Amino acid sequence: MLKMKRIILTAALAILLLPLAAQKKPDTVYTFRFVAQDDMFYVPWGGNDKELARLEECVEQLRANILAGKVPLHVDGYSTSAGSVDGNLAVAKVRSNRVKSELIIRQGLTEECFITRNHSGMGDYVTVRIAMPDDKAKDEEARLAAERTEQQRRAAEQAEKQRMEQQRKEQERIAIEQEQARLAAEQARADSYTLSLRANLLRWATLTPDLGLEWRITQSVGIAVNGSWTSWSWNGADRRYALWEVAPEVRWYLGETRRGYIGAMYKAGQFNYKLSATGRQGDLMGGGITGGYQLRLSDALSLDFNVAVGCLHADYEKYEVIDGVRVRAGKETKNWWGPVNAGVTLVWKLF
Repeated sequence: MLKMKRIILTAALAILLLPLAAQKKPDTVYTFRFVAQDDMFYVPWGGNDKELARLEECVEQLRANILAGKVPLHVDGYSTSAGSVDGNLAVAKVRSNRVKSELIIRQGLTEECFITRNHSGMGDYVTVRIAMPDDKAKDEEARLAAERTEQQRRAAEQAEKQRMEQQRKEQERIAIEQEQARLAAEQARADSYTLSLRANLLRWATLTPDLGLEWRITQSVGIAVNGSWTSWSWNGADRRYALWEVAPEVRWYLGETRRGYIGAMYKAGQFNYKLSATGRQGDLMGGGITGGYQLRLSDALSLDFNVAVGCLHADYEKYEVIDGVRVRAGKETKNWWGPVNAGVTLVWKLF
């Protein structure tokens, strides 16, 4: 009778515990150890045989879902003893393939049943994780969270790019405004006047009075006219130095300060030179290209350094003085190519 009670009690406990056993999930992560610096999968070594048996039992229960792609097997290979990242990844890949080959051969699985990742470092082993339905929900949630994080990162990156672009445009705007302000300041400091009085100091140094005027039509265009006149006799009129010249000129002022210029000039006049036994008296005319620079001394005064290169044509008579009387000695014509004018001119700006 006692024995019968024990049998009934055991059966009742078994019936009560059966649903709990049916609800228990199989283990979902399985670890296979590998010898350092070796990619061979030794099944009896390090408890790999027991771990493989547990994995096969779980695969057997979920075979249909695994083959249907509903429950994938996540295989992660690790290696830390190859000496380099690339070497570790290569060894980890071989180890993952060894474990997958065992399951393909023993359980009839295919490569499509696995999701494989390989890693450098963290040890020398391979893990197989079976994503159960609950795990798949967690994986989907993690994936969605990762996507949200990536979207947030991209949005932050785009916002940073827009901020940098706005900052760049603002810097460009400030630079343009500064350049415009600088040009305006240069414009304000530019040599600008309407009418000026001129005196070529080089002519004055040779006892040839020289005066002129310049009219600035605009800040960049001016018209100048210079005139020279002198008449000297000495040694009883045996020596003579006399001339007059008129030289109109058109100028184009260059640069922001408008102090350098180029131009075109024309010259006409008469001369009478007798500095030796033979004198020369006649007409001259010519012109050329001018260039120069005005050095500002003050608001009212400047020094104008200039030179002209071109051609001068002279028709003149030669003469000698005998007993105080000029005696004609011939007639000549000459053309001169080269410098035709030079000056260090004091400029007084009238207004």
